[in-house]
Amino acid sequence: MIRAQPMIVLADVEAGSLWFREVLGLASGHGGPEYEMLMDGEEMVAQLHDWEADEHPHMGDPNDPSRGNGVLLWFATDDFDAVTDRVRVAGAEVLEGPIVNPNARHREIWLRGPEGYTVVVAGR
Repeated sequence: MIRAQPMIVLADVEAGSLWFREVLGLASGHGGPEYEMLMDGEEMVAQLHDWEADEHPHMGDPNDPSRGNGVLLWFATDDFDAVTDRVRVAGAEVLEGPIVNPNARHREIWLRGPEGYTVVVAGR
């Protein structure tokens, strides 16, 4: 199974979180100025990340307004090893990984996707 978990990068994560909570009725699953998980019940449906939080160098450039800049297509999978095998077979451009993200307690692989979008797949 694979599930989308989109992430957008913002200058003000807390204001963005408030907007999603107020406008869409989502709940905060993390909170704070650098990162937010937006929840619908027990399901995380979106993520917000601050431009200035530097642990991920492939998020984009806040000064570049081009399409896809600041948008990460983030997917969670139950079979991370199968995904990394497919990445290798397809010859996809790997930006980073596979790595272990100790904060999220999962593995990640960051890819250059179609038309320059950054695609991230995460799994245990």
